[in-house]
Amino acid sequence: MTLSEETRLEMYWMMLLARRLDERAWVLHRQGKIAFHISGIGQEAAQVGAAFALRRGYDWVAPYYRDLALLLCLGYEPREFMMSLMGKREEPSSGGRQMPSHWSLKRANVVSHSAVVATQCSHATGIGLAIKMRREDKVVLASLGEGSTSQGEWYEAVNWAAVHQLPVVFLVENNQYAISVPVEKQMAVPSAADRACGLGLRGVAVDGTDGFAVHQAFVEAVELARSGKGPTLIEAKMYRITPHSSDDDDRTYRSREEVEEHKKRDPLLVNRRILEKEGLLNAARLEEMESRAKKIVDEAVQYAEQAPYPAAEEAAYPVYAEEVRHA
Repeated sequence: MTLSEETRLEMYWMMLLARRLDERAWVLHRQGKIAFHISGIGQEAAQVGAAFALRRGYDWVAPYYRDLALLLCLGYEPREFMMSLMGKREEPSSGGRQMPSHWSLKRANVVSHSAVVATQCSHATGIGLAIKMRREDKVVLASLGEGSTSQGEWYEAVNWAAVHQLPVVFLVENNQYAISVPVEKQMAVPSAADRACGLGLRGVAVDGTDGFAVHQAFVEAVELARSGKGPTLIEAKMYRITPHSSDDDDRTYRSREEVEEHKKRDPLLVNRRILEKEGLLNAARLEEMESRAKKIVDEAVQYAEQAPYPAAEEAAYPVYAEEVRHA
């Protein structure tokens, strides 16, 4: 599938916006304005590549907690992200109750997920089964880290999707670490995509720093899923540039030299160079993008800081279907 120049630039813009929002979240944490942050820095390209292969608002998405760039592509607003970090009432995932970056967006068919990794895969497979039973041409994207492929629930979900040829695409964002555990201590096979063979579905490994390569792999997988030819596992290989979360000190298990070496393959650099080589991106256009991103991030933070917290009398929402009134 050939992407237009406009679409290629839009993909890079989404990567850049996600990065600047993510970086600001780290600043807010250091300032004591938010309690926790879990980052997707280094993983933006794969998420954008996948998102641009979907019919947004029509297909379904079961994400994982690093998927800020993916959510932005689906229509998640920067101010909604900032409100989720601050626990504000207006944020759409849970009205300020859910852990930050545990996404849900009803208007975009994004399904809420648990902090227990791989559970979103079961949700995706269940949605895929419903789609097949209803004879719809929708597709489900389930994204996860490579550490989640060692979970039993992941195996159950992928096995069921393969047996019943369900329209699910599993995106494994292999960032090389499951918290502090390097990938070579997580699996005996060279690639998470190799695990697909034993479960009877297609397995594809792709450079996760190249958003356009990921997009092409997803276009093919989505087309197969939409036409009733079953699921695909796509492993996007990248590197987690930041600590696991704001509660993690990654200096205890990896060297600064290792991190700096992988920064040479930062997806923003990789995709910028691709577009520069194609003559689509120059210094002036990049400066305009950076200026626009800063303005959006500043406005999102300002809005979130002024937004109200959930009221005490709303504490039971949305635990119960109806409002609970106490005598």
